[in-house]
Amino acid sequence: MLSAGAKAAIYGSAIGIAPRWIRPAWAAELAPGMIGGPTGFDGAERYQYGPDTPEGRAVEAARALKASGQAPERILMGLSDGSIGQLTQPFPDGAPSIKELWERETGIMIDIVGLPNGQEFTRVMQDISTRAGGMDIYSVEWNRLGDLAESGGIMNLDDFVAEHRPEWDDPVDGYVNGAQGVALLNEYRGSSYGVSLDGDFQTWVYRTDLFGDDAEQNAFRDQFGYDLAPPRTWAQLNDIAGFFHRPDQGLIGSSDLRNQGWGYTNWYQRYCSMAAPNQFLFDDDATPLVNSEAGFLATQDYVASLGHHSADAISWGWPEQYGNFAQGGAAMTCAFSNLPKFLDNPANEGSQVTGLIGSMLPPGTQHGDGIVSRSVLWFSLTGMVSSQSQHPEVAYLLLQWLGSARIYSWMTANPGGYLDPFRLSCFADPLVRQTYHAYHMDNVRETVARTVPTINYPGATAFHNALDENLMAALTGAKTAEQAMADTETTWNQIVRRTGQDKIAEAIKSNKPAWPTVVDPA
Repeated sequence: MLSAGAKAAIYGSAIGIAPRWIRPAWAAELAPGMIGGPTGFDGAERYQYGPDTPEGRAVEAARALKASGQAPERILMGLSDGSIGQLTQPFPDGAPSIKELWERETGIMIDIVGLPNGQEFTRVMQDISTRAGGMDIYSVEWNRLGDLAESGGIMNLDDFVAEHRPEWDDPVDGYVNGAQGVALLNEYRGSSYGVSLDGDFQTWVYRTDLFGDDAEQNAFRDQFGYDLAPPRTWAQLNDIAGFFHRPDQGLIGSSDLRNQGWGYTNWYQRYCSMAAPNQFLFDDDATPLVNSEAGFLATQDYVASLGHHSADAISWGWPEQYGNFAQGGAAMTCAFSNLPKFLDNPANEGSQVTGLIGSMLPPGTQHGDGIVSRSVLWFSLTGMVSSQSQHPEVAYLLLQWLGSARIYSWMTANPGGYLDPFRLSCFADPLVRQTYHAYHMDNVRETVARTVPTINYPGATAFHNALDENLMAALTGAKTAEQAMADTETTWNQIVRRTGQDKIAEAIKSNKPAWPTVVDPA
């Protein structure tokens, strides 16, 4: 480590004083016209960049700030523990690491502050509330943008975005759905407050060996009168999950989560498909809409589906879910898009489903001759610049570089962490498709296009806690579906009044462009 650090410091010093037209020795390995990017492996030129690209502009601006003495020696980046390897581990063989490349090209070191999985928001709020200034960059769940922006803890990035032009809405390499995708991932109330570094779109997978078995197909057809195939509607999912639910044989029908803090992502998918093109959570004036027939039906189905889950479903988190699926314990599940990356993997000797996983679109609700199929974005780490940072522009430039098409595709292909693909550039990238599997990537791209945002405006934590508590009460039988939704509405109204109805209404309306409009033909 000392050797690598010493070399990075030498390279960085050379860059800091070098005019743009003097190329350091390592740059001789770059393709013609390129000013930066990885080298040392076949296909490295795919991830190299010229001066008039988001990556190139970020690097050259950082170099200029370094040369003029306006950049720090190091940037402190808070990053979830499980994703650090994608920045620090070289990939593929012969390549530098992401961290090493940035430091070599800019002379600015990255000090990574590890944040325990699940405690990212807590640690960030401690840094903000104590004014500790322990990080220049926070990486936190994307739907914390509203709360953190309103707290004054993170910076509005609009000026940096205008100056350095990240091209997030590029039609070839940018976010799925262009400006709509940018609004979903990076914006709060119409301004940029974050740079997405993750693609935690909840994605459905199934067991191809079960669905493709002749005996299972015949038995299913005899029982239900239609062919066994990946379900397109929630009604079909219930049929298929019930058919495969054989707990005495170690098989459950579906293991999409039902536990506190995670399960309600699967309620979201049901609820938001209850109208075409979307069943919204709030009206434009911030009136909750969940205490309605759509809310009752979604909650009733969410609770009834426990019948084809594990007996311990309300206590299972994603570790139990992944472990069960790896052992062949479920016919279907909805999980992070990285499930095939880790479980359909010959290197994972403990997985019994390698070569047996298929990918499908989320089920939906039929409206006339169309099906509204909706997924949800949940967790999904987003880079944010601390308002306490003494060098916010450099912090932003690092985020622009990390989150841009070439570097992000190279980074997310790295199996050393769980930052997942979401850009168009990722879905076409051969390394990403190799790591995540080609059969999966096309479905992930289409799932992204059908994804609704979870609440990401002020009070997001309180809104979700209220929904969560009432859904858990419904799951345990302490409340009916109707009572759970009525009580959710009551608490949500209190949060709206406490936070400010006008503020919430403005956030809801500015959030509308992030909602999908795709309706699939039935």
